[in-house]
Amino acid sequence: FKALDRDRTDTAAILYTGGTTGTPKGVMLTHEAINFSSCSIAYYERSTEKDVALCFLPFNHVFGQIHIMNSTILSSGCMEMLPSFDMDLVLEIVEAGWITKFFAVPTVYIRLLGLPDLKEKLGPLRYCFSAAASMAMEIVRQWKEQTGITISESYGMTEAMPITFNHYYPERHVVGSVGHPVHGVEVQIRNTSGKLLEQGQEGEICVRGRNVMKGYLDNPEGTLSAFWEGGWVRSGDIGLFDPDSYLYIVDRIKDMIITGGENVYPREVEEQLYTRPEVEECAVIGLPDKEWGERVVACIVPKPGQKIIPDALKTFLKSRLSPFKVPKEYVVVSQLPKSPAGKILKREVRKQFLEAGQPGKGEKG
Repeated sequence: FKALDRDRTDTAAILYTGGTTGTPKGVMLTHEAINFSSCSIAYYERSTEKDVALCFLPFNHVFGQIHIMNSTILSSGCMEMLPSFDMDLVLEIVEAGWITKFFAVPTVYIRLLGLPDLKEKLGPLRYCFSAAASMAMEIVRQWKEQTGITISESYGMTEAMPITFNHYYPERHVVGSVGHPVHGVEVQIRNTSGKLLEQGQEGEICVRGRNVMKGYLDNPEGTLSAFWEGGWVRSGDIGLFDPDSYLYIVDRIKDMIITGGENVYPREVEEQLYTRPEVEECAVIGLPDKEWGERVVACIVPKPGQKIIPDALKTFLKSRLSPFKVPKEYVVVSQLPKSPAGKILKREVRKQFLEAGQPGKGEKG
């Protein structure tokens, strides 16, 4: 066949968003964007030809295709591939001793933390990375304590990745942050009108750089609404910068709950719930309420052998959160709906709750 000349700004791949907050959209990524992303990741992870990465994440998602596969190939490393996550098979491969880099989503790390002798099972693993969903600070701390390995994180999305990285220098890793902007990527915090906010103020994270998408496939209206003037793509995430230029993700704009006129960011509540020994996974959502507009509801997957006691959780949360942020209802479920990439789909949680009354066994407090 004859090779065709392509411009660096031509569309090279169309990857679909996870559909966490709505219908998945086809993201048109350019040759330049994919090349920039792959090179940046290989640099920040200090990837070499001696690395062997384990991948069980789907290649139709930006995490599996670009972050893991492309950057590994670019750095001449090797990759062990599995069709999906299988705990026994993953442990067998890791314990064999040739895997040096491990990539997973938060739910996988949570499951692995329940294993005895975890550090011995990981063998010579040098690097762990989590993406696709926000990682609770408590999970990062527990993993470091049990394995001695810091879970690296970055902030990115199908429309632009990576945006930040935490961190090229392990000693500068800050738990709870997604790190500093990667080289060549600009990050701003803006209000709903597009006005630039000062350091420390919460607002929407906006991004500009060679890693930004060309637009949404066959969706000119969606593309127009996704950008501010000047090529700044809107993330839909609320964040802020600290004095040292570390970026922190507060929550998704669409996930914010308004109860009694007060704003509640679910992630803040979830971070506290994850510090409880009986909680394996959780999702905090807002549901319609005649009195409050929305009521805060916590859906919880308990750890094996543990029982969720709503009154105990409510008392605990009241000591750490403002009263209006404390869930009015606690629902115990066996599992939470997730995307193929491992993100908890809160819109599906809400849908199940509203259609069936509640998604599982409910316990109110």
